Parts: sequence; structure tokens; C-alpha cells
Amino acid sequence: MSDTYTGTVTVGGAPQSRDLGPLTITKIAVGPMDNNAYFLKCNNTGDVVLIDAANEPDRLLAVLGDDRLQRVVTTHQHFDHWQGLPEIYAATGAPVTAHPADADALPVQPVDHVDDGGTVAVGDCELSVIHIVGHTPGSIALLYDGPDRPHLFTGDCLFPGGVGNTEKDPQRFSSLIQDVSSKIFDRLPDETWVYPGHGGDTTLGAERPHLQEWRDRGW
Repeated sequence: MSDTYTGTVTVGGAPQSRDLGPLTITKIAVGPMDNNAYFLKCNNTGDVVLIDAANEPDRLLAVLGDDRLQRVVTTHQHFDHWQGLPEIYAATGAPVTAHPADADALPVQPVDHVDDGGTVAVGDCELSVIHIVGHTPGSIALLYDGPDRPHLFTGDCLFPGGVGNTEKDPQRFSSLIQDVSSKIFDRLPDETWVYPGHGGDTTLGAERPHLQEWRDRGW
């Protein structure tokens, strides 16, 4: 793992990468809504998966360079996570993967639908799909069980300091906090590294003590 990776990237700034051995993760922030996009590259095959073609497709394609984009996974239906998708698809032909509950809202229709317990291949590596209902009906997180620790890409379901926005809807918040608790915190260890859809990274250990606080405040 690179000692220089912090998980803090800025719109217009350089991406950051970390080499996990089998897989390299590259994080880039794109504007105007300060979204994170993640390139995951299998170091054995050279295949690449992009998590959320959020925006600034020219910058994303520049980061991709001559690598082979195997597919684009869209974590959920909100427009700020797919504004670059049509251009990325036109340039690479990479098929799109999403949960069926959010698929119809995307500008490029997914070839593959994934649900809870499914998998996404990144060359010889594999991501496990976790369906988390509340931020949207079809939000997914993606888990890579790395040789050092688990690495979890949460979209807008989990951030440093709380879960995603549920627009003050008690039912949506209840669903989201329950899924995040039971499917993430109850299953994964504290050292799990969390890569959110906006902002800096965190770990489950840093966030776990605050779960009851989040429940009590209702957001």
C-alpha cells in the first residue's frame, strides 16, 4: 500500500492511487458537485472498472489513458453520479452495471443488473455487491476483500460522519441506517477502508462509535 495515499482529492487536482498488490485503486474528484470517481485496475490482466462516471469525462478518460475499461458500475441513480456516463460509454464501449431498481434512471441502460450478494469482476479480482436501500431504492456498495484489509466503495450510502441523505423521510432513513448497520458494520471489521461518493475516506472503526448517535438524530 502506498504511504502517500490519503484519500483527500480536490476538483481539478491530481488523482491519488494506492497499489494493493492484485488491485490498484485510483481516486479522482470531479466537479461541479465534488464527486469521487474510482478506477480499479487488476494488476495481472490490466482490466479496469470505473465506479461512477460522475462528470468531467475528458479528465476521466485522461486518467484511464491506454488502459482497457472493462465496465462502468453506477452506484445509484442520482444525476451527479452519472453525468459523464454517455461520453465514457461513447469513447470506450464499456458496458454499464447497476442495480435494477435504479437502472431506468440512467442515460445509458445497463447491460448487467446486480443485486445483493452478486459480484463484479475486475480482471482476476472480484467485488461483492451490497444492496443498501434508503438513499435510493437501488443504491449499492462494492466490497473488495483485499490482502491487507477490506476496501468498501459506498456511493452515497455512508460517509465520514453519517449515512446518506434521505430527505427527512423517516422510512427511508430507517431503511438506510438498518441496512448500513446490518450489512456493513455487523459484517465487516474496523479496519475496513471506506471510499465514499463525495469527500474524504474513512474507516468503519472511526465511524462505528457514532452509529447510535446517527440513529438518535435521525439523519
